[in-house]
Amino acid sequence: MVWLGVDLGDARVGLAMSDPELSFAHPEGNIEANGDSFRALDQVVDFIDDHTDIDLVVIGLPLQLNGEEGKSAKKARRWAGNLVKRLEVAVHSDDYTIKTIPEIVFRDERLSTVSAHRQLSVAKVQSRNHRPVVDQQSAVIILQSALDACE
Repeated sequence: MVWLGVDLGDARVGLAMSDPELSFAHPEGNIEANGDSFRALDQVVDFIDDHTDIDLVVIGLPLQLNGEEGKSAKKARRWAGNLVKRLEVAVHSDDYTIKTIPEIVFRDERLSTVSAHRQLSVAKVQSRNHRPVVDQQSAVIILQSALDACE
Protein backbone atom coordinates (compact mmCIF):
# COMPACT_ATOMS: atom_id res chain seq x y z
CA MET A 1 0.00 0.00 0.00
CA VAL A 2 1.44 3.36 -1.10
CA TRP A 3 -0.05 6.82 -1.36
CA LEU A 4 0.72 9.40 -4.05
CA GLY A 5 0.70 13.13 -3.29
CA VAL A 6 0.02 15.64 -6.06
CA ASP A 7 0.62 19.39 -6.06
CA LEU A 8 -1.03 20.96 -9.10
CA GLY A 9 0.58 23.91 -10.79
CA ASP A 10 0.46 25.51 -14.18
CA ALA A 11 4.23 25.25 -14.63
CA ARG A 12 4.78 21.88 -12.95
CA VAL A 13 2.84 19.15 -11.18
CA GLY A 14 4.79 17.97 -8.15
CA LEU A 15 4.65 14.34 -7.04
CA ALA A 16 5.46 12.64 -3.75
CA MET A 17 5.03 9.07 -2.55
CA SER A 18 4.68 7.47 0.84
CA ASP A 19 6.62 4.53 2.15
CA PRO A 20 4.65 1.24 2.30
CA GLU A 21 4.12 1.70 6.05
CA LEU A 22 2.38 5.05 5.37
CA SER A 23 4.72 6.91 7.72
CA PHE A 24 6.76 9.24 5.54
CA ALA A 25 6.37 11.15 2.29
CA HIS A 26 9.30 11.63 -0.05
CA PRO A 27 9.64 13.62 -3.31
CA GLU A 28 9.18 11.81 -6.60
CA GLY A 29 9.83 14.65 -9.02
CA ASN A 30 7.88 17.02 -11.22
CA ILE A 31 5.95 16.73 -14.43
CA GLU A 32 6.21 19.76 -16.69
CA ALA A 33 2.75 21.23 -17.27
CA ASN A 34 3.72 23.93 -19.77
CA GLY A 35 1.15 26.46 -18.62
CA ASP A 36 -1.72 24.10 -17.72
CA SER A 37 -1.81 21.25 -15.19
CA PHE A 38 -4.25 19.37 -17.44
CA ARG A 39 -1.34 18.75 -19.86
CA ALA A 40 0.28 16.55 -17.18
CA LEU A 41 -2.66 14.15 -16.82
CA ASP A 42 -1.35 11.46 -19.17
CA GLN A 43 2.03 11.45 -17.44
CA VAL A 44 0.38 11.12 -14.03
CA VAL A 45 -1.61 8.14 -15.36
CA ASP A 46 1.66 6.65 -16.65
CA PHE A 47 3.27 7.26 -13.24
CA ILE A 48 0.40 5.43 -11.51
CA ASP A 49 0.72 2.63 -14.05
CA ASP A 50 4.45 2.34 -13.29
CA HIS A 51 3.72 2.20 -9.53
CA THR A 52 0.90 -0.33 -9.35
CA ASP A 53 0.97 -0.35 -5.53
CA ILE A 54 -0.60 3.15 -5.35
CA ASP A 55 -4.05 2.83 -3.86
CA LEU A 56 -4.69 6.43 -2.76
CA VAL A 57 -4.00 9.73 -4.51
CA VAL A 58 -3.94 12.84 -2.32
CA ILE A 59 -4.45 15.98 -4.39
CA GLY A 60 -3.78 19.41 -2.93
CA LEU A 61 -6.91 21.54 -2.80
CA PRO A 62 -5.97 25.24 -2.96
CA LEU A 63 -8.60 26.76 -0.69
CA GLN A 64 -8.75 30.48 -0.18
CA LEU A 65 -7.41 31.82 3.10
CA ASN A 66 -10.98 32.04 4.45
CA GLY A 67 -11.42 28.30 3.77
CA GLU A 68 -13.77 28.69 0.83
CA GLU A 69 -13.26 27.11 -2.57
CA GLY A 70 -12.38 29.53 -5.31
CA LYS A 71 -11.44 29.19 -8.96
CA SER A 72 -8.23 27.22 -8.26
CA ALA A 73 -10.00 24.68 -6.04
CA LYS A 74 -12.66 24.13 -8.69
CA LYS A 75 -9.92 23.59 -11.26
CA ALA A 76 -8.29 21.01 -8.95
CA ARG A 77 -11.61 19.16 -8.66
CA ARG A 78 -12.00 19.18 -12.48
CA TRP A 79 -8.43 17.91 -12.82
CA ALA A 80 -9.17 15.05 -10.41
CA GLY A 81 -12.33 14.18 -12.33
CA ASN A 82 -10.33 14.02 -15.54
CA LEU A 83 -7.70 11.86 -13.81
CA VAL A 84 -10.41 9.38 -12.80
CA LYS A 85 -11.76 9.28 -16.37
CA ARG A 86 -8.28 8.63 -17.79
CA LEU A 87 -7.62 5.95 -15.18
CA GLU A 88 -10.93 4.27 -16.10
CA VAL A 89 -9.78 4.16 -19.72
CA ALA A 90 -6.38 2.83 -18.63
CA VAL A 91 -7.94 0.03 -16.58
CA HIS A 92 -9.63 -1.23 -19.76
CA SER A 93 -6.62 -0.74 -22.03
CA ASP A 94 -4.07 -3.34 -23.06
CA ASP A 95 -1.37 -0.65 -22.88
CA TYR A 96 -1.63 -0.29 -19.10
CA THR A 97 -1.23 -2.62 -16.13
CA ILE A 98 -3.52 -0.60 -13.85
CA LYS A 99 -5.93 -3.11 -12.30
CA THR A 100 -7.99 -0.83 -10.08
CA ILE A 101 -8.42 2.89 -9.84
CA PRO A 102 -6.85 4.36 -6.70
CA GLU A 103 -9.10 6.33 -4.40
CA ILE A 104 -8.82 10.10 -4.90
CA VAL A 105 -8.95 12.44 -1.91
CA PHE A 106 -8.28 16.14 -1.44
CA ARG A 107 -6.15 17.79 1.21
CA ASP A 108 -6.17 21.49 2.08
CA GLU A 109 -2.94 22.89 0.68
CA ARG A 110 -3.19 26.47 1.87
CA LEU A 111 0.32 27.86 2.26
CA SER A 112 2.01 24.56 1.24
CA THR A 113 4.19 26.40 -1.27
CA VAL A 114 5.20 28.93 1.38
CA SER A 115 6.08 26.05 3.72
CA ALA A 116 7.99 24.30 0.94
CA HIS A 117 10.09 27.42 0.27
CA ARG A 118 10.75 27.72 4.01
CA GLN A 119 11.84 24.05 4.26
CA LEU A 120 14.14 24.44 1.27
CA SER A 121 15.71 27.53 2.82
CA VAL A 122 16.27 25.71 6.12
CA ALA A 123 17.89 22.89 4.11
CA LYS A 124 20.30 25.52 2.70
CA VAL A 125 18.96 25.27 -0.86
CA GLN A 126 19.69 28.62 -2.48
CA SER A 127 16.52 30.49 -3.38
CA ARG A 128 17.43 30.56 -7.08
CA ASN A 129 17.39 26.74 -6.97
CA HIS A 130 13.92 26.47 -5.39
CA ARG A 131 11.91 26.60 -8.62
CA PRO A 132 12.78 23.08 -9.89
CA VAL A 133 12.01 21.41 -6.54
CA VAL A 134 9.37 23.51 -4.79
CA ASP A 135 6.42 21.73 -6.44
CA GLN A 136 7.57 18.27 -5.41
CA GLN A 137 8.34 19.59 -1.91
CA SER A 138 4.79 21.00 -1.78
CA ALA A 139 3.52 17.54 -2.78
CA VAL A 140 5.54 16.09 0.12
CA ILE A 141 3.89 18.55 2.53
CA ILE A 142 0.39 17.75 1.21
CA LEU A 143 0.98 13.99 1.41
CA GLN A 144 2.68 14.10 4.82
CA SER A 145 -0.26 16.05 6.26
CA ALA A 146 -2.62 13.32 5.01
CA LEU A 147 -0.39 10.59 6.46
CA ASP A 148 -0.16 12.39 9.80
CA ALA A 149 -3.95 12.78 9.92
CA CYS A 150 -4.38 9.00 9.66
CA GLU A 151 -2.13 8.11 12.61
